[in-house]
Amino acid sequence: MKETIIQFGEGGFLRSFADMFVHKMNEQGLYQGKVVVVQPIEKGLISVLNEQKGVYHQYLRGIEGGKVINECTKVTSISRGINPYTDYEEYLRLAHNPDMRIIISNTTEAGIEYLGVEKLEDQPPKSFPAKLTALLYERFKAKLGGFIILSCELIDNNGDELKKCVLQYARLWELPQAFLTWVEEENHFCNTLVDRICTGYPKEEAESLWKELGEEDHLINTAEVFHLWVIEGDFEEEFPLKKAGINVIWTKDVSPYKKRKVRILNGGHTSMVLAARLYGLSTVRECIDDVTVAAFLRKTIFEEIIPTLGNTDEDLQFGNAVLERFANPFVKHQLLSIALNSVSKFKARVLPTILEYYDQNQVLPKCMTFSLAALIEFYRTEEANDGEEILEFMKNAPVDEILKREDYWGIDLSFMMNTVEHYLKVMKNQGMQAAFEEVLA
Repeated sequence: MKETIIQFGEGGFLRSFADMFVHKMNEQGLYQGKVVVVQPIEKGLISVLNEQKGVYHQYLRGIEGGKVINECTKVTSISRGINPYTDYEEYLRLAHNPDMRIIISNTTEAGIEYLGVEKLEDQPPKSFPAKLTALLYERFKAKLGGFIILSCELIDNNGDELKKCVLQYARLWELPQAFLTWVEEENHFCNTLVDRICTGYPKEEAESLWKELGEEDHLINTAEVFHLWVIEGDFEEEFPLKKAGINVIWTKDVSPYKKRKVRILNGGHTSMVLAARLYGLSTVRECIDDVTVAAFLRKTIFEEIIPTLGNTDEDLQFGNAVLERFANPFVKHQLLSIALNSVSKFKARVLPTILEYYDQNQVLPKCMTFSLAALIEFYRTEEANDGEEILEFMKNAPVDEILKREDYWGIDLSFMMNTVEHYLKVMKNQGMQAAFEEVLA
């Protein structure tokens, strides 16, 4: 089978996501193409990937439609891996293959950056956008067509940001104007939203799974069943994800889907975890199993968050899917790991819903206001984990001074003072159980 896809990133996420989808398309005879994986940083898994000839087992585990799912697929969509740090010429040779049409990347949020210090002659240039620019220039010189570029990094406007970096490198390296025009006109840098929790290599289970499989696999991967890929553009004819049964949405604008995901999934997490930790719980699954915290989460999502989004069927379906995902018995998601940098997370994920709810109803949403009080109380404990200045201030400052910090919240939150202080008094004097019960009454 011919090689048609260049993928930057060999980690668990893309192997549970894009590589799995390509495998499904190939298996159904809808697509005939293999993935060549490029290692984007100096250390990685390419040598292991090549030892296993690109083959690995993917376990999907979770709850779907109320049923527990635990299924394994032997994924064969990867043909080989290339380490540009040891074989740069082979990396550039990818540009000369006319069958190559799609580029997929997941190089972490920090991967899409313009350093501005690399040279075209570097073998390889340091940053991912610089490596990509060198590859695209090689393609341009070979007089071949451009690519559909699917950036999966978790930043806003990921495709636009990647394109911006590529054009910056082209100018830094004083490449011909004709190349810049080719980048703009012949290539499609698609903004995307990706959603699947990947739990990676199951270290504790590996040997028992090897016995079950009848072979050693050092790339066994695990992930939840749920997945969503929202892509700006429509290349279904060339890349028939939807036809293969993948939960993909081709759209003109990713932003409403991102808003739904951030508000419901991430906002639900952030609203719940600090109060739940103060209540004595340790994992998301424990929260779902606890009658009180589960009721709090459901009320937060369905009575406060979703009404501000429009209360559409799609919103409600996503909300129900989030509850199933949180109940996944195979994922031990620690509350303290979600609690990291909670001030900035609250500002991005929860506060916009509070402000919209208040604007629409002229009253504060009980659960999410309670979650702000829980945040303040949590930051007074030794378990809070954030920047030193934030930790010091949040631990010692009075509530009114905390709420006034526009540099923390983007707005003066003094109008929430009475309600936040009330919940803090209940937490301190009567305990978290009584505080939860008051919110749920």
